[in-house]
Amino acid sequence: MRWVLYPFIALLGLIAIGAAILALAVAFAWPTLPSLESLTDYHPKIPLRVYTADGELIGEYGEERRAFIRIQEVPEVLKHAILAAEDDRFYQHSGVDFLGILRAAGANLATGGKRQGASTITMQVARNFFLTREKTISRKLYEILLAFKIEQNLTKDQILEVYINQIFLGRRAYGFAVASHTYFGKSIRDLSIPEAAMLAGLPKAPSAYNPVVNPKRAALRQQYVLRRMTELGFITEEQQHKAMETPLKVASSSADFGGSADYVAEMARQIAYEQYKEETYTRGIKVITTIIKTEQEAAHRALRRGIMDYDRRHGYRGAESYADPARLNTQQTESMDEILSETPDYDDMLAAIVIQAGGGAVTVYRYGESIRLSGDGLRFAASMLSDKAPPNKRIRVGAIVRINRQDNRWEITQLPDVEGALVAADPRTGAIRALAGGFDFNRNKFNHATQAWRQPGSSFKPFIYSAAFEKGYGPSSIVDDSPLSFPAGETGSQAWEPKNYDGKYDGPMSIRSALARSKNMVSIRLLKSIGPRYAQDYITKFGFDAERHPAYLTMALGAGSVTPWQMLRGYSVFANGGYRVEPYLVKEIRDEAGNVLARVDPPVAGETAERAIDERNAYLMDSVMKDVVRRGTATKALVLKRGDLAGKTGTTNEYVDAWFCGYQPTVAAVAWIGFDQPRKLGSGETGGAAALPMWINYMRKALEGVPETYPTPPGGLIRIQPAGGGNDEMIYQENLPAAPPEAPPEPASAPSEEAAPPSKPVSPPA
Repeated sequence: MRWVLYPFIALLGLIAIGAAILALAVAFAWPTLPSLESLTDYHPKIPLRVYTADGELIGEYGEERRAFIRIQEVPEVLKHAILAAEDDRFYQHSGVDFLGILRAAGANLATGGKRQGASTITMQVARNFFLTREKTISRKLYEILLAFKIEQNLTKDQILEVYINQIFLGRRAYGFAVASHTYFGKSIRDLSIPEAAMLAGLPKAPSAYNPVVNPKRAALRQQYVLRRMTELGFITEEQQHKAMETPLKVASSSADFGGSADYVAEMARQIAYEQYKEETYTRGIKVITTIIKTEQEAAHRALRRGIMDYDRRHGYRGAESYADPARLNTQQTESMDEILSETPDYDDMLAAIVIQAGGGAVTVYRYGESIRLSGDGLRFAASMLSDKAPPNKRIRVGAIVRINRQDNRWEITQLPDVEGALVAADPRTGAIRALAGGFDFNRNKFNHATQAWRQPGSSFKPFIYSAAFEKGYGPSSIVDDSPLSFPAGETGSQAWEPKNYDGKYDGPMSIRSALARSKNMVSIRLLKSIGPRYAQDYITKFGFDAERHPAYLTMALGAGSVTPWQMLRGYSVFANGGYRVEPYLVKEIRDEAGNVLARVDPPVAGETAERAIDERNAYLMDSVMKDVVRRGTATKALVLKRGDLAGKTGTTNEYVDAWFCGYQPTVAAVAWIGFDQPRKLGSGETGGAAALPMWINYMRKALEGVPETYPTPPGGLIRIQPAGGGNDEMIYQENLPAAPPEAPPEPASAPSEEAAPPSKPVSPPA
């Protein structure tokens, strides 16, 4: 019978030889294992973070989005979910779970494939820090050896802390603290059982179980984690069932507050990068901006509402695109989901696929949900439901459309073509309180508040009037509002016949009335009287570039180029009593430990700021611009029920740009709307119709609880009774009551290309 033992002896021999080889490999490999300094002295790369003045996070920048959290701060429910999902014997094994390996091997043999892994949390830490993901025996051996070494040098809690902070969880989120904000918009300390289970399911395959991209797969993985938590006694069956039935509200990237301040965050990032270069994204720098959360949200909403209102006034343009019929299979939702994933959402404007159309109703598909729209939900898009609609725009099966929820009902909408900007600041210091640089940063990263050079139209007139006041004119000065004509020989270019917006001419009238009613003829006559070159030099006091405003008569109608940021700076001079302040966005930069690296100490109007214009001039211009609101082109602002508002509307030739620039003594704001490639907005789309409503909606929030404030008349002014009767007026004390005589006509300088009249000359309307 001795021969019967031979196979067993041979097997034991092979095992002994294998063990000897393994021991030899370990002996050679152990000294070559990397140092654990990166673990024992763990300092993850912390990204740049941008905050509002009141502490709200609005942006993160870095290859990895991280937020370090101590193990003591991690809630038990999340610890239990992670252990249930990844390594339930973590606190029992010594780095490698041999029981887990046997269990996984048995499961894999039973199912006929490699379906279960046996990597412990410690082995995952070893792999993430020191190894690649190649699937070789040597790499696995190193992983096991490193796991043993890690267990010898760190406590279990230290290992789990590193894992919780280091693991990749999709959407650029590294660590559970950041993932909690990324997926649920909340602190890790506030996670519920179903939310913790969802996050704990991500390490296995972040892309496959991402609840934003693959909600169904994510739900299946979450249910597995919940079952494991119940089996291990971490939660009760009742808690498990309740968690499975609880719908999760997953945050989209633009659904949180940061989405409303993306332009601000990008400006702050550029400022930080100029100073700290690549270290900006790794050393945990914090940039504190000047913006106020509630006002930023109000500006964002006001701009989007203004743009959408304009867009609706001009009708529905049709389906955004069409899905490939070969991919359109309502029985296979994964295929439909893939189509939707190629068309990103923009805030609350969601992409959807039309799967049925006709009979006065449209049914759309969106990530596992069918939504039926009818009645008011189709009113905006009704023109494209007809058989007579163009085939390439018609709403039919396969069409990609936009939907959003309004007043508890879904409706078809569309992404607007037009763009806009709204920027506001404290005119006393220049601190930016809110800035919306466009409709959606993820769609168009061009910052229209700071980068868009546009013609200001009539919103530029106050600077011309201010220059005229320095030349002896006053609010009660009488100037003729009658037609003007400049022949080609006089302009050196082409004939120019400027007109008033309404085509009406009222003869002699006061400057106060002329600005309120935005009379172009009065502005041109004023500029001709004081001289275009004088005016060109004068506007530099407000921060404008002289070369962008050629010294021609067209400057009176805002034919130069400005940005909304520049207009905000200019109007702040009128709001603060005549001082030049520079708008600024970043007030402080700190390091990870909170130490101040840089801080802005801005000049303050009335204290340390440089005076730009005479205080009497500022007071009179403020008085005149208040009439623009009280009885002029901006009377819509009276809805705010305040008497301390001042400003000026602006619309350029052919309704290409629409503006409203205005202020209250504590806040100045500028609103603009237009197309990126300049073209006509449409008849009647004036500054008062298209831009002023945005300004009003922002100011409603910015001035909440702010008492009415009025400037004190400065010295050096006297009150007079205008020769033509009417209310008392103030003028400079050294000036005569009457305005200086109008200068004799001078040949108009030939307009340059930057300020050339249109081929059929028409003056900018009010």
